[in-house]
Amino acid sequence: MKFDFGPVAPTAGTTGAQGAVSAADGYVKVTPETMYTKAAGYGFDDDGRVYAKDRGEPAGLRQDFCIPLGAVFAVDVPNGTHRVSVLLGDEIADTETTIKTNAGRLVLNKQRTLAGQFVRASFSVWVTNGQLQLAFTGLAPRINAVEVEAAPSACTIFLAGDSTVTDQPADGYPYAGWGQMLPLFVKQDAAVANYALSGRSSKSFISEGVLDTIWSVIKPNDYLLIQFGHNDQKPDEERRTEPFTTYKETLLRYIDGARERGAIPILVTSVQRRFFEEDGTLRDTHGDYLTAMRELAKEADVGLIDLAARSKTLFEQLGPEGTKALFMWLAPGEFINFPDGAEDNTHFQQKGGIEVARLVYEELKRLKLQPLNMFLR
Repeated sequence: MKFDFGPVAPTAGTTGAQGAVSAADGYVKVTPETMYTKAAGYGFDDDGRVYAKDRGEPAGLRQDFCIPLGAVFAVDVPNGTHRVSVLLGDEIADTETTIKTNAGRLVLNKQRTLAGQFVRASFSVWVTNGQLQLAFTGLAPRINAVEVEAAPSACTIFLAGDSTVTDQPADGYPYAGWGQMLPLFVKQDAAVANYALSGRSSKSFISEGVLDTIWSVIKPNDYLLIQFGHNDQKPDEERRTEPFTTYKETLLRYIDGARERGAIPILVTSVQRRFFEEDGTLRDTHGDYLTAMRELAKEADVGLIDLAARSKTLFEQLGPEGTKALFMWLAPGEFINFPDGAEDNTHFQQKGGIEVARLVYEELKRLKLQPLNMFLR
């Protein structure tokens, strides 16, 4: 599926699904008037603003483009992994484009091009609802072309976890989980499938059937990252586990289940909360759950990302004030979705999600797991 973006330009002998418009050979023309319909199976949503320009040169895909301001371009595709390539640029103007895919997963962040420069970026997307979505923002966004192809053999990195990992909705921006930002650090031959959900513990994630959903689609040589602990501490029976008994026993079900299916499990200790002692050191709020996971990693001979230790170091370097830029500490009126502001010491805004995802990425590189290491930027 190939799409050429630009203004309506009637031309003899070329007819696209939306009318008589010009398009590069083998491509379907998409204009600002190309609204998504089920019949066509592609198009822009009606929430954003889309404009278009034709620079007249150079010929082909670089000649014209759309300017998607807060717009989403949707394409109906089968569930599974799809590789997406985008062409971005402008012959006479500098550009800046950010792209998020389904559920707000960040794949391209503030991509700059100079006047006359064009960039082709590729990434893989895990689709579960029958539709690929590309959400565009940026100071001066451009989209010249999009190509989509099924990639069933691509490596998939599955995430099981809680609200610090999960995909937060667009209307919650800047609220973001680190799993939502992880695609930024993954090459085009791998996709991130984020099944983490707010409020879940290692126990409730299983009892609610979410782990079974992962088991139904994970394949040999995929990876499963497992971060639980925040909600295993909660007192309710549905979520509570005890560190050295039921917590370790429950996590072992994830490890064994992944291995039975030929996938590779990786344990991730819980990212730290933003609680500081008077001397500026970070207060540990997870206690024995961290010790238990570290023990289990050795006992089960499974890879471990000690995100608790890495995030402790990062947060202490930034200090009580600096960490506010990572967590959901928002001033009243700073973000439209939080008019009254927020003071949250557990959850991240997008900048924090990116920085914690970077820690996870660095630890994955340190583990030197193959072929995963080849799929990391």
